Amino acid sequence: MPVAGLSAAPPDSLRRAATDSVISVQCPGYPTLRVASILFVGNKVTKEPVLRAELDFREGDTLRAATFSKRLEANRRRLFNLQLFHQVLLQAVCRDGEVTILYSVQERWYTFPVPIFSLADRNFRSWLDRADRWQRVDYGLHLVRRNFRGRNEQLLANVQLGFNRKYEVFYEAPGYGRRRRIGLGAGLSYYRSHALDYATVQDRLANLRQENDFPIERQYATLGLRWRRTVQHLTALDVSYHREQVSDSVLYYNPTYYLHGPRREYVELSLVSTLNQRHTFAYPLTGQYAQLALSYRTFLTPGTPDVLTLRGRYARYLALGGPFYYTIGTAAQVRLARSVGYADNRAFGYDVLVRGYDAYVIDGHHYGLVQQGLTYRLLDVGQLQLNGVRTTKFNTIPLVFYLNTFADVGYVQTPAPRPTNRLPNKLLASTGVALHLVTYYDWVLTLEYARTREREGGFFFRTQFPI
Repeated sequence: MPVAGLSAAPPDSLRRAATDSVISVQCPGYPTLRVASILFVGNKVTKEPVLRAELDFREGDTLRAATFSKRLEANRRRLFNLQLFHQVLLQAVCRDGEVTILYSVQERWYTFPVPIFSLADRNFRSWLDRADRWQRVDYGLHLVRRNFRGRNEQLLANVQLGFNRKYEVFYEAPGYGRRRRIGLGAGLSYYRSHALDYATVQDRLANLRQENDFPIERQYATLGLRWRRTVQHLTALDVSYHREQVSDSVLYYNPTYYLHGPRREYVELSLVSTLNQRHTFAYPLTGQYAQLALSYRTFLTPGTPDVLTLRGRYARYLALGGPFYYTIGTAAQVRLARSVGYADNRAFGYDVLVRGYDAYVIDGHHYGLVQQGLTYRLLDVGQLQLNGVRTTKFNTIPLVFYLNTFADVGYVQTPAPRPTNRLPNKLLASTGVALHLVTYYDWVLTLEYARTREREGGFFFRTQFPI
């Protein structure tokens, strides 16, 4: 008998279609359903084995009818979270206990030659505080080819001139073979700069600039294996070789920048396991995220002790009902070493931040961070159509606005902070309000106002999801 198809809700929506009832109408009285065939349409570039590897069922499998539609939707979200498609739609037709499943995808544009014009500082606030700010810019070309060969591989190259010189090439393949379980990562990088932050004074970076010289030069090569269960579970094992050197002027101002001498070489072994069960990766509203990272750095330079670092992160995302959502996230680091140089003693102010303390850095071995946020879906504009743009990869722009209030608490422990630095070994806290804009190609733009425990406040702009 002919039956209607089943379409999923938009990928950025938490509204759930009544899929179970539709399937039960199509095939009443069947406690189990057999997967007769799985079809994909719209994947002109993406190879079908890449898509099939994300599914947790195959043709011929028998699945429970009561949870069948929820399982189809969970697999649709996995395909969408490959971040290769603007949208993934689902249809299913059932006859005599056998189901034909159709996933329809709309592919993105995968090649991005992006001109580089960036600030040579940690963030906009830090750049604004520099007297020579307009000389601290970088320019060049950043080239990304996603979904290379249609196999979800990625090629990345950087040619950057200006204040910081950088030449890099990286290759990432999440998985090979029919099951796409074992993958590969590799890269080369060369970097040097006319300036270097050589110390932290009054919780701010002290900078050395040399117009005719480069106070810092770094080179490294990396090679690693990937074990990939699905897009939601990835483990990476990498080994890298690093060679770095600073000018004598750096050691004049900070003799312990590298602990011993102007040069060092080391080999680093890192293991990172990530479990990402968020409903969407770009701007999650429900689900959970967990990551555990272990790195061991052994120095080839005599007299420098090895460093063992353990980092962890966990976040939970909850729907409170209606347009309200709640998020709580934690992050922690434990670093074990007899002693570390200034270059390795980083905590807050780089990859991890108590919001509102953007102008500061906090050095230390260990840290803990708790972040909370209450989010309200303010306005869903939907899909804006761009007249005159013919390709579907660019002619629709989704726009969703969220209003967010947040509170952060963090602590950095260090055994012997500089007397001028007041933020290590002290509880840090902030609250604030933010406006988030979510649009296509996983762009999240955030404008925040934060006020710290020290009664300092300011506006901050970010280009990523904060938790």
